[in-house]
Amino acid sequence: MSERVFNLRELELSAYDEGPEGHRFSVRSPARELGAALTGFGVYEVEPGEATWPYHFELNEEEWLLVIDGELTLRTPEGERRLRAGDIACFPPGTAGAHAVRNDGPGTARFAMPSSAVPDGGGTVYPDAGTFKLYGPGFSHRARLGEPVEYWEGTS
Repeated sequence: MSERVFNLRELELSAYDEGPEGHRFSVRSPARELGAALTGFGVYEVEPGEATWPYHFELNEEEWLLVIDGELTLRTPEGERRLRAGDIACFPPGTAGAHAVRNDGPGTARFAMPSSAVPDGGGTVYPDAGTFKLYGPGFSHRARLGEPVEYWEGTS
């Protein structure tokens, strides 16, 4: 791999095995290695019967999905559809961009996920689990969605 070029099919990935059964995959995020400051870029590989991240949407980050090899099942608010090598999808910030992918096919699937970078913080909502994560410089918090509160509630 040269300093600014890599091959999506040949990039070496690392196992991510921190998730529960059914959510095992390999990943590498070469954006910083290539000098990117305003873009995120993950490359994933998922075996048959496995999925990556839970169904979610970003609050202020746009994500894309580009299938490199194999087939994936994409879930969005519109339902599920099969993606194959060469297919691309965009997930805008907010509920309309909710998504999850899994491999229901017979072989390994590899895909890339370019995204906008959010250096000052952001948030992710997991509708099925009723949870969210907020993060920013020096702060990261994961919790359950709960009852709405008024702006001034709990302040003096």
